[in-house]
Amino acid sequence: MATMQRDDLDRLMAVMDHAFDPHWGEAWTRRQVEDALVTGLCDYFLVARDGEAARPGEPAAGFTLTRTVAGEAELLLLAVHPQWRERGLGGKLMDALLQEAQGKGVTRLFLEMRRGNPAERLYRRSGFEPVGERSNYYRTKSGERIDAVTFALSFDTN
Repeated sequence: MATMQRDDLDRLMAVMDHAFDPHWGEAWTRRQVEDALVTGLCDYFLVARDGEAARPGEPAAGFTLTRTVAGEAELLLLAVHPQWRERGLGGKLMDALLQEAQGKGVTRLFLEMRRGNPAERLYRRSGFEPVGERSNYYRTKSGERIDAVTFALSFDTN
């Protein structure tokens, strides 16, 4: 994963601004991302449109934002710019995340998503299984309530 470069937050937010449908209210603000990164517990990874790590100054096509504490990690956000979807970038982001987590000695990786999120296919292909639910957790811009589903992936530590 990356050490914060000066323009990384700009590149991450450029993807964020396009990747999340405002109806669902899932996008984070710049301040939320900055605050998460300041804790020292969060990390991010930017991917270029060719599927490789985005080089300094190169536009990002997608990103992950994760938090790691006490041997467990949580995928906070995974996004691919709509222009670069359906090219395997979500899978490449997930592969990089899993490799990084295992390298840090993470034993369990969690994520939470709204029920019906199409990203569930990616998560299940990567080995995540549902482990919990929060009824009516998310609220759309129109006020509709949607359940949250928690997924987990355990790494074999043998």
